[in-house]
Amino acid sequence: MADLQQRHAARRLWELDSTLFADDPTEIANRMGWLHVAEFSRRWWPELQTQAGWIATEVGHVVVAGMGGSSLFPEVLAATVPRQKGFPQLQVLDSTDPAAVARVGETCPPEYTFVVAASKSGSTLETRSHLEWLWEWNPDPSRFGVVTDPGSALGEAARERGFLHVWENHPDIGGRYSALSLFGLVPAALAGLDGLALLDAADEAAEAIEPLDGDDGPDLALSLGAAIGAAAAAGRGKLTILLDERVSSFGAWLEQLVAESLGKHGVGALPVLGEPYDIALAHPDDRLFVTIGDAAGRDELRAAGVPLVELSLEELGDLGAHVLVWEVAVALAGRVLGINPFDQPDVEAAKVAALGLLGGEATPPPSITPVADALATVRPGDYVAICAFVDPGSDAAARLEGVRARLGRRLGVATTLGIGPRFLHSTGQYHKGGPRNGVFLQVLHTEGEDLVIPGQPFSFGELKAAQAAGDLQALHAAGQDRAFRVDLADLLDA
Repeated sequence: MADLQQRHAARRLWELDSTLFADDPTEIANRMGWLHVAEFSRRWWPELQTQAGWIATEVGHVVVAGMGGSSLFPEVLAATVPRQKGFPQLQVLDSTDPAAVARVGETCPPEYTFVVAASKSGSTLETRSHLEWLWEWNPDPSRFGVVTDPGSALGEAARERGFLHVWENHPDIGGRYSALSLFGLVPAALAGLDGLALLDAADEAAEAIEPLDGDDGPDLALSLGAAIGAAAAAGRGKLTILLDERVSSFGAWLEQLVAESLGKHGVGALPVLGEPYDIALAHPDDRLFVTIGDAAGRDELRAAGVPLVELSLEELGDLGAHVLVWEVAVALAGRVLGINPFDQPDVEAAKVAALGLLGGEATPPPSITPVADALATVRPGDYVAICAFVDPGSDAAARLEGVRARLGRRLGVATTLGIGPRFLHSTGQYHKGGPRNGVFLQVLHTEGEDLVIPGQPFSFGELKAAQAAGDLQALHAAGQDRAFRVDLADLLDA
């Protein structure tokens, strides 16, 4: 904390001084607009409410097709806030599993469904594939809109097809820092949620943590960022977050923010969410614990005397404050660790490998390793990451949560579960860029019929398989030698 204060880190961050993180402003100077995004979003809100009110009279479902930062906060809202009377049901499509895609068509009547394709760059392969399939499913431009950056190919395509709305976001905001921008507020408005409450909470938090009159004293965000960064530097890099059950879905958004911002150049903080507290507490020596609200296990953590940060949560609108506080804290933790929290240098490697495979690059399929052999490589201080390319709504996905808990209990290490391809835009960065203490168990499983992607020479099933194989290639190329393809049945039995 003293080092951050001596650097005037908080003040320089709020002044958008990119030299706080690096002399070269590349991927920093044009990624800091989130600090003042509430003002931008507040100006948009009345128009968004008007547009959403009209759409609500026409449809009963809103599907947000996006990946990573473009879809995670909308998914938090969809899972946290009940459906509002008179407004459509909000759901998110961020899987390339054929069954997951087909389920949208089976559960949402096309004429009563509004689709929002969300992508900052406008070129995200998964989102463009979803959009083409959904367009063939119902080629009615009045049932489509996009959220993207100005000038993107996605925006141009939407205008050519006559989509009802093209919402252009503030361009100086990176995907994982975009929750309070149009990427979060357009779905919120369409679902009839109180976006102003989120922005009001964020503004109140900003007043509490933004340095005024040159004051660089400690505040909540600076203290949290210092704790995360210092803990990771001191060998407590497993950032174990326990959530109030009212906001359990907030974990997916936090996971991406932390992992993709702080896992690179061989250092970082691994977000561990959804792990039973008794497992984490049994092996606390490499962890920093954070609780949000009335989280299960909070009293036990207090009694154990482990390094613990407690954050309050009074009402759901407080999520707006948590978004801003965590964004600032993670950025400052990047300064503590000496890394740029706004880039993601290793995410592209898996994309390139997958595209090479889809383009016909001659590569033998990954060999299957017995789970027992893979687990035999686990050492004290490691973490085990289950990387599951499965239907997120399947029984297999649900059962893997139990497998994860049992492995953590048996092996005495932290565990994570990522559903592909979502985690490629999240913990995938940490897997390749963070410390070399991971053991990766990758499974690829597809049920039911495959789906053709209009305009592409490959199907959704082939895309998912290429993403899995590409991620395994990228892990090995990054020096993660303990990355294995395992059989799903073998893992479920483990």
